[in-house]
Amino acid sequence: MTQPKIFGIAGWKNSGKTGLMVRLVSEMTRRGCVVSTVKHAHHDFDIDKVGADSYRHREAGAHEVTIVSSTRFAIMHELRGAPEPSFEEVLARLAPCDLVLIEGYKREPIPKIEARRLESANRQPLAPIDPHIVAIAADHPVTDTDLPVFDLDDTATIADFVEKVTGLRG
Repeated sequence: MTQPKIFGIAGWKNSGKTGLMVRLVSEMTRRGCVVSTVKHAHHDFDIDKVGADSYRHREAGAHEVTIVSSTRFAIMHELRGAPEPSFEEVLARLAPCDLVLIEGYKREPIPKIEARRLESANRQPLAPIDPHIVAIAADHPVTDTDLPVFDLDDTATIADFVEKVTGLRG
């Protein structure tokens, strides 16, 4: 496989980013793409349950803990005070794929769609200050932009747009 295409979804908390990501992964996979995702969290997070063996390994000081089964594997890397890896370092660790969908990473210079919902915690538009936002997906009419505007739930049309922008398909 060649270098994967990269496309992001940005937006404020409760703007519909995760729902759109999940629907896009399903749609792109249905279309035959191998899709990976990267989600940026702005807080301490844990994918391990307290008391699990892997949790105990990390708590004991392991640098990386890998959990492997017949259905999946996960590698947790403890930073232990080291800086957060750069966006490029994270991408470099991914297995080969056709498309990487990015949730978060508002400041990265990648093409992205801005998710907007009326119930969003913050309704300040990102598009006017981010030249890498190439479209808006909203659950309400948006008239203050020259960018393409999609219904937040129109996954097939948004997927077509992602394919066009990234050059994934004709």
